[in-house]
Amino acid sequence: MATGFLTDTTVCIGCKACEVACKQWNQLPADGYNLTGASYDNTGHLSGTTWRHVAFIENPKKQRRLSGDVDLIALAEDVTETLPGNAELDGLGRWNFMSDVCKHCVEAPCQQACPTGAIIRNEFDNVYIQPDVCNGCGYCVPACPYGVITQVPNDGRAFKCTLCYDRQRDGLEPACAKACPTNSIMFGDVEDLKVIAAERVATLHAKGYDNAFVYGTPEVGGTGGIGGNHSKFILMDDPETYNLPRHPFMPQVKVKGAFVASSIAAAALTAVVALAFRD
Repeated sequence: MATGFLTDTTVCIGCKACEVACKQWNQLPADGYNLTGASYDNTGHLSGTTWRHVAFIENPKKQRRLSGDVDLIALAEDVTETLPGNAELDGLGRWNFMSDVCKHCVEAPCQQACPTGAIIRNEFDNVYIQPDVCNGCGYCVPACPYGVITQVPNDGRAFKCTLCYDRQRDGLEPACAKACPTNSIMFGDVEDLKVIAAERVATLHAKGYDNAFVYGTPEVGGTGGIGGNHSKFILMDDPETYNLPRHPFMPQVKVKGAFVASSIAAAALTAVVALAFRD
């Protein structure tokens, strides 16, 4: 059975309970209390010591309620009928919250880049880094199209979300999903989560939120040979708004172009040298 996450951003309230639970269970160090200055957020991004990150994304675009854009609080509380139809909110915008995590790609670029076999797929089909095998080469860091993996300072090894492998082995759900007060983070069988995601998006569309979609499918956020993700997200805006690539890809898809360019350059240089010797 393949397990994964479904994160519904429409009901995320930005409480960061998942961040705290992840750090507490996995005994990860704190990130400090210095705000970035660009957001109400002192974490900033995923890293080797932050495996869950709740992004605070301020969307300054002019909003028109009930015409595709959405007030997430009203949506979560199911009180959209009380909002004025087509009311413009000039200059106010809205906040987007998203609890980001490793995507656990179906075809993981990090695993393919690892030279030691430290990155494997465990019995739950999750992408797992074996800390006792990792040699700190860092090849997985640039291979990840989502910027999830980083090396830990003063250690050198790479770390990321394990999908609480130890808890799963004991029949428990991951700490972040357990701590989420709004059920924004759902854990379970990947196939079951696909059904839940499709039903939720259909419900949102029925309420008039036509911009809702699932990110992490082979069609959306899983092209370029990745084949989709076991960590999926229900989004209400463009992927780039959430710092997600629209079309993530395997690094090797860029190799062909570089090989052709190098071959042309080598052929041209060979021709110049040959002409020089002939003269």
